[in-house]
Amino acid sequence: APSPLSPDQARALLARAREARAHAYAPYSDFPVGAALLAADGTVFTGCNVENASYGLCNCAERVAVGTAVAQGSRAFTAVAVVGPEDDMPCAPCGACRQVLYEFGPEMVVISPDDGATEAGYTATPLKALLPGAFDPSRLGRR
Repeated sequence: APSPLSPDQARALLARAREARAHAYAPYSDFPVGAALLAADGTVFTGCNVENASYGLCNCAERVAVGTAVAQGSRAFTAVAVVGPEDDMPCAPCGACRQVLYEFGPEMVVISPDDGATEAGYTATPLKALLPGAFDPSRLGRR
């Protein structure tokens, strides 16, 4: 399926993710990550990873962005851009983030830099392709 975003929109979302990455707190992994989450109404919410000396308490950039968005009343998302330490390095959400993103946007697309593999400079992958068999809240009668 084609991306719901134009190339300019996808690149703008990646730029916002790169800006968020600048605020990452990653002294343990030295792997700063930024995310930019596009809400259905066009609002962009950003997040960066926030690590902790107790590693299990670390927060990924994508989940920080989702938490920020939900705290501000947004609950429907169409895309997320994720960037790692290098501007052109592919960086996909971890499994936990994929499930959290699915909760609020099962049809969303994940935008990632592609290391120059395409002319566009990024990939747009449906979240469902990254998380086949996702735990779907509709199974609980919640959606």
